[in-house]
Amino acid sequence: MRASFRPCVVLVRPREEGNVGATCRAMANMGLSELRLVEPAAELGGVARAFAVGAHDVLEGARRFATFEEAIAPFGRLVGTTSARDRRLSVPVATPRELPALLASDPPGTPTALVFGSEVGGLTNEELAACHPVVTVPCAPAQPTLNLAQAVLIVVYELYVSVGEGTAGPLAETDVAPPAPAGKVTGLFDHLHGVLARVGFERDRTFPGVLRDLRRLAARSRPSEREVTLLRGILRRIENALARASK
Repeated sequence: MRASFRPCVVLVRPREEGNVGATCRAMANMGLSELRLVEPAAELGGVARAFAVGAHDVLEGARRFATFEEAIAPFGRLVGTTSARDRRLSVPVATPRELPALLASDPPGTPTALVFGSEVGGLTNEELAACHPVVTVPCAPAQPTLNLAQAVLIVVYELYVSVGEGTAGPLAETDVAPPAPAGKVTGLFDHLHGVLARVGFERDRTFPGVLRDLRRLAARSRPSEREVTLLRGILRRIENALARASK
C-alpha cells in the first residue's frame, strides 16, 4: 500500500492473542504496520508470535490504550466494522469493496483508522456512533460472523487492491479541509453534553441516545478543526449568556 495512505488498525478489547497475531500478519501482507489495542486486550506471548509469522515487527510495535477515546484521538476518519447479523444500526452499512469509493472525498493523507470490535459483542453502540462509514462483510446466513483476523484481512485487502490499482479515493486531489481528529470531536461532545445539561435538556433516559445520534451526525459530516472550533465558540457564548442570566 502506498505510503500516502496507510490506515491504522484498531482492535477494541480483543480477547484472543492468536487473533491479534493473525491480524498482524494480515496487516503485513497488505503493507500496514500501525496497530492499536484498546484495553482490556489479550496478553501477547508465544501464541501471538506463532500467528504473526513474518509480522513480528507489527506485533512488537502494537500500542495499548486504556480507552477507546485515547486510541482514536489522532484520526480524522474512523471506519467502523460490524457483523452481518448486527441489526442495531439505523445507518446504512457498506461492504469492504465499496469502502475505497466512500473515502474518495478525504484529502490525501487524512489519518484513518479501521476499527474492529472484540470477538464477543463487537463494537458498542457508542463506539459505532463515532464511525463513518460502517462496514460489514457479507456472509452466508447460516454463519454470518467472521473470525476477527479474517475480517481485518478482507477489509485491508480491498483497500490494498484499490490503492495498488491507482483507483483509491483517499489519494485523490481535493480542496476539502481535512476532518478534525477524533480527539477534537470528543472534546466538542464533552462540551456539548455539559451545556445541554445546564439548559435542562438532560431530562430523561433518552438523553444518551440523543447524544449518540448527534455523534453519528458528526461522524457523517466529518467537521474540520475550524468547524469544531467554531462550534465550541458558540457553546462558550451560550455558557456566558447563562452565567449572566443567573446573576
